[in-house]
Amino acid sequence: MTSMGKLIETIPNFSEGRNQAKIKRILNCFENIEGVILLDHHKDPDHNRLVVTAAGRAGPLKKAVLDAVDVAVKSIDLRKHKGEHPRMGAVDVIPFVPVGGTSMEEAVALSGDVAKEIWHRFHVPVFLYEESAAHPERKNLPDIRRGEFEGLSGKLRDPKWKPDYGDAVPHPTAGVVAVGARMPLVAFNVNLDTDNMTIATAIAKAVRYQNGGLRYCRAIAIDLRQRGIVQVSMNMTNYLKTPLYRALEMVRMEAMRYGVNVIGSEIVGLVPMDALSSSAAYYMGLENFSTNQILEVKLNE
Repeated sequence: MTSMGKLIETIPNFSEGRNQAKIKRILNCFENIEGVILLDHHKDPDHNRLVVTAAGRAGPLKKAVLDAVDVAVKSIDLRKHKGEHPRMGAVDVIPFVPVGGTSMEEAVALSGDVAKEIWHRFHVPVFLYEESAAHPERKNLPDIRRGEFEGLSGKLRDPKWKPDYGDAVPHPTAGVVAVGARMPLVAFNVNLDTDNMTIATAIAKAVRYQNGGLRYCRAIAIDLRQRGIVQVSMNMTNYLKTPLYRALEMVRMEAMRYGVNVIGSEIVGLVPMDALSSSAAYYMGLENFSTNQILEVKLNE
């Protein structure tokens, strides 16, 4: 990895988690490209969503992302798309995360280049979010996504929601996309032993910061129909200040009110080591523990 020079990570989300042929074509855009490494991908049929994690130099990474956007715009029709995860675009969001010696400013610059190219090449309107946002009301992704694909035409008629790039009219099949630079985020889901969405929604509301819950926690309820259970799906936007174990225990505590149990959890995509080691230290009762005590960390040094 270090021989590749300065790196940027990207975690684009595509509104397709069921059609294997489409998923393969998207993943192929990140494979066998010099200067880009496909690190991980996570597909889910209930969410009907594909999350790709890749890293590379700015130039090759830009090409890989735009090639994947090309595939998605041509093959995903949101008029026919159904899934549990909120979405507003065939490519819903494209975050860029600085890695190692790369600065946030460099990630922001790449996000702007990609956003501009998406509009010019594919005529898909683009919103800039997080560190790339030009307007404070567009910093948070859920605010941009509110109303989803079905509500876009009306939303974009409001002058304050004119896209940063493109016309105030969504692409007829691909909607819009949010592009931006941000710090690492952990997608953390907790599964419950019930199929009651009312309960899951109440728990998600209690846990998320927007409704008085945990700082740096966004949460929604998801119906995992294929498994007959529900899920509290969370984005932890600062895992150092609000660790994963705190979110898990709050979900568990709220679930007890309804006689519901936590039966498992999952990480979507990749996760920083600190995010897991802090949870391990909590559950094991380790005192004064640090990642410097992990053998592999010392060996990598």
